[in-house]
Amino acid sequence: MQQPPRATGIGSLPGTDAGAAHRLVFDELPDLPFLPELPARGVGADMIGRGTALLVDLYAEVQPSGWRLADRPGRDARRADSFLRQDLDFLEENAQEFTKTLKVQAVGPWTLAGTLELRHGDRMLSDLGAVRELAESLTEGLRLHLAEVRKRAPRAEAILVQLDEPALPGVLKGTVPTASGFGMLRAVEESVARETLGKLVDAVHAADVAVSVHCCAPDVPIDLLRKAGVDHVSFDANASAVDVESPRDEQFGEAIEAGVGLMLGVVPAVEPPRAPGVNQLLDRVLSLTRLGFSPAQLAAAVTITPTCGLAGATPPWARQALLLAHRTADALADKAA
Repeated sequence: MQQPPRATGIGSLPGTDAGAAHRLVFDELPDLPFLPELPARGVGADMIGRGTALLVDLYAEVQPSGWRLADRPGRDARRADSFLRQDLDFLEENAQEFTKTLKVQAVGPWTLAGTLELRHGDRMLSDLGAVRELAESLTEGLRLHLAEVRKRAPRAEAILVQLDEPALPGVLKGTVPTASGFGMLRAVEESVARETLGKLVDAVHAADVAVSVHCCAPDVPIDLLRKAGVDHVSFDANASAVDVESPRDEQFGEAIEAGVGLMLGVVPAVEPPRAPGVNQLLDRVLSLTRLGFSPAQLAAAVTITPTCGLAGATPPWARQALLLAHRTADALADKAA
């Protein structure tokens, strides 16, 4: 049975109050809340820092140029782990009676490899052997993390993992800069990127957990993600131009036909001069009917989200954005009825 349209957030929220952030997502997103990320708390609470906290037998520390592999866990690693543990504690407080699907986020292997530096300073992306080791470590860390999440949310019907891969298009095109910034790293072949991501997806599926990949770049590699076996593709619908005639139409259509869900980022992540109404956002979603799908088919495939994370939003707009996503999902369900 296909899910009715739902709403969720991408992951990050403004501020430093983790307790308030957890209450917000469970209040405004009753069908698909998520484990909030609060990068404003500092080093270790950012996307890469949280990603390093999930790694098994690999450690990282912050250098002037960014996160770099280290021989042993230090202060930065302890901070990242502490933030994650704190968030899991707040999750446990709010999720004891929760019985629907819970979403958790983790940085994907290619974005992590394109950001994290080797001990001698080059990015891990420069060494495909190192990337494989990183992906294996992340896979094992996710397995342990998901087991912990199940303990903290014991009645949740299902868990959805969102892999954040904003750098993936650049990895494929060869536009990820070297650590020095004076050059670009060699492009990774699509087959290699797909295989690495696919192995991680298969391992998560083996834990009976669905996988979404989020990419806010305008050129989301839809085909690669579909062939890697992901269950949902999460993207900025405004940046991806899915409402104009383009060769990408076929990719979106094939994804829907293959049962891949679309997590459509239609709500602005930062408050615009004039906030959109629910009908305006709904029209944006229904523009996909030109691909040949009925409103009912779209409703079965679509989850409504903000265009990107909300870390840069004001707290009032973060709440409003999540509320708009929820109301737009309700309006889509009514349209499909």
